[in-house]
Amino acid sequence: MTRIPRTPSPAPAPRRWRPGETPWATIDGVAAPAAAPPSARVIVDNDFAGDPDDLYQLVHHLLSPAVTIPLVVGSRLREGDGFYPGADSATQAAAIARDVMDRMGCDAAEIVVAGSNTPLPDRGTPQPSSAAAAIIDEALREDTGLPLFYAAGGGLTDLATALLLEPRIAERMTLLWIGGNEHPELAAPPPGGMPIEYNLLIDVNAAQVVFTDSALPIWQIPRDVYRQCLVSSAELRRRVAATGPVGRYLHEETRAVVETVAAHGHAMPETYALGDSPLVLLTALRSAFEPDSASSRHVVVPTPALEADGTYTARPDARPMRIYTQVDTRLMFEDLFTKLAELDAWLASA
Repeated sequence: MTRIPRTPSPAPAPRRWRPGETPWATIDGVAAPAAAPPSARVIVDNDFAGDPDDLYQLVHHLLSPAVTIPLVVGSRLREGDGFYPGADSATQAAAIARDVMDRMGCDAAEIVVAGSNTPLPDRGTPQPSSAAAAIIDEALREDTGLPLFYAAGGGLTDLATALLLEPRIAERMTLLWIGGNEHPELAAPPPGGMPIEYNLLIDVNAAQVVFTDSALPIWQIPRDVYRQCLVSSAELRRRVAATGPVGRYLHEETRAVVETVAAHGHAMPETYALGDSPLVLLTALRSAFEPDSASSRHVVVPTPALEADGTYTARPDARPMRIYTQVDTRLMFEDLFTKLAELDAWLASA
C-alpha cells in the first residue's frame, strides 16, 4: 500500500545527517550532551511496500542512537498481496526505504539492500539475493563486539536463505520477529483472524527454516502482542502529522490505507496498529543497567517446531526462545512522537 516513490524523492529534507548523529537533540536550544556509544547493532528487515507501520519503525530506528544500523533489508510480500500485488515487492521495498531516508535527511542509502522477490520453494533451497549476502557479511564481522539483533517485521525469506547458505550466523545474532500465530497456552486468535498469521504466510518455508531447522535464538512478538500497539487517530493527527514533512508523510500513508479500506465498504475504527514498533522498543529502548527489555514482559520456552499450518509442536529439548506477552506501548510511542518533533524542529531551522 505504501505508495512507490518518484525518483528523485519529491521532498528531500533540507538538512542532512548520518546514522548515529543526533544534531536535533538539544536542551533549551543548546546541544545536549553526547549520547553513549551504541550498545547493539540492528539489521532492519521489513516489507516496506506493504502496511505503512513499517515506515514508522524504520524512521524510529534511524532516530535512535542507542543502536547502529548497518543494514536495511527491503523484503518481499506475497505476490498478489492486497497492499502491493506486484512480483517485485522486495525491489520496491528497498526503493521506498531509500525514499524515506531521503525525506528525513538521512544520508545512508548505501545500507539499503533488496531481498529476494520470490519465496523459498522448500526448506532446503535458498533464494540468493544481495540482502542474504549482506546479512552473512555483517553477521561474520570480527571487527566489533556489539551484539547483533535481526529485527524483522515481515517474512523471513532472506534470513532463512542466509542461514541455509551459512549456518554459522545462527550463533552470532538474535532474531526479533513480528509474526506468527498465537501460542494457545498464552492467547487466543482474534475474532475472524487469518488461520496463518500474515507475516508467517509471506513465506512459511522460510519461517520453518528459522524455527525448526536452525539454531538461531528467537524473540517472537506474535500476533496477539503486536495487535496491542494501537495509536488513536487523534494521536496520529496531533503527534505525527503535526510534526512537519516527515510526520505528514507517515500520516498520509496510514490515511491512504484507511481511505482504501473505507472505499471497499469497511469502516476503520479510531485506531491504527503500528505493529512493527516493538522492534525499536526491544532493541533501542532497553534498560541501562543489566540491559534488557525490562519494561515489557515475556516467557521463555523451548523453541517449538513450526508447522505448515502455522501451529506449533512442542520440543522440550530445543533451544530456548522468548515469546513476548506484553510490550510497553507508552515508552515506545512517546519516544517516537518526541523524536519526530525534535527532528522536525531541527529540519525547520535550516
